[in-house]
Amino acid sequence: MARIGFIGASGLMGHGMARNLQAKGHALAITVFRSRDRVADLLQAGARLCASPRELAAESEIVFLCVTGSPQVEAVMSGADGVLAGARAGLLVVDCSTSEPDSTGRLRAEAARANARFIDAPLARSPVEAEQGRLNVMVGADPADFAKLEPVLRCFAENVFHVGGPGAGHVIKLLNNFIAQAICTATAEAFAVGQKAGVDLRKLVELISAGMVNSGIFQAMAKTLSGDLGGLKFELDNARKDIRYYTHLAENLAVPSVVGEGVHQALALASALGHGHKFVPSLVEAQEQLAGTRIVAR
Repeated sequence: MARIGFIGASGLMGHGMARNLQAKGHALAITVFRSRDRVADLLQAGARLCASPRELAAESEIVFLCVTGSPQVEAVMSGADGVLAGARAGLLVVDCSTSEPDSTGRLRAEAARANARFIDAPLARSPVEAEQGRLNVMVGADPADFAKLEPVLRCFAENVFHVGGPGAGHVIKLLNNFIAQAICTATAEAFAVGQKAGVDLRKLVELISAGMVNSGIFQAMAKTLSGDLGGLKFELDNARKDIRYYTHLAENLAVPSVVGEGVHQALALASALGHGHKFVPSLVEAQEQLAGTRIVAR
């Protein structure tokens, strides 16, 4: 059993991950930046509350980060009260956030100077699977670090993929999220066009459900026709951030990203229309406003 520190345990994904690590017998230390309500069960079960990331790192063998994105990761890693200020030699820092590969590379170099190792291990699936211990994890790490980390990851993950060396995890994650959000954006737009054309959108869903275009993402978007905007529990503004990271990655590699930029702008527009703090299926609500039609059952 390992001494584990967890930053982000009050989040939708982080809570389930931390709870499963604790349930499997690992000693857990956490930080809380806002309310303790979301982690009350962890504290009651014996998790130690630390005053800062530095204090948490000083007593941990592995520190997990599950926060919004690169600015938040950088904030908890650096500075006088950051993780690296308290890191002991051999500390493994595992970033499960969706982060920018360039930022990950810089933090990996900073960690090495502190005799720690920074590993990218972003997540797929939803908060429901996080609570069930059934997440998918894509890990960018050297083979020795992956071998040490894999049994711990399996406390909250059903599938653990070693996708390559350091940095590969965050690249694969951005590719995954780009494809997912492209499906969401295309579906919302198709629903608006179909509704304006006067066809029965349920017939479109029926057709797609029987063919190769079908996917879990499409089915989550299709639930909007019945009034369910929670089929994909992922905040729209977080999706917008992820696709911005993807287009930035493509730009840095001098690869044109015509579709990526389109998806990013569709998410940015939906956010500007007031849907940023809703879930991604509210892309359909944004299309209703743009097309002047009704799609979501109310």
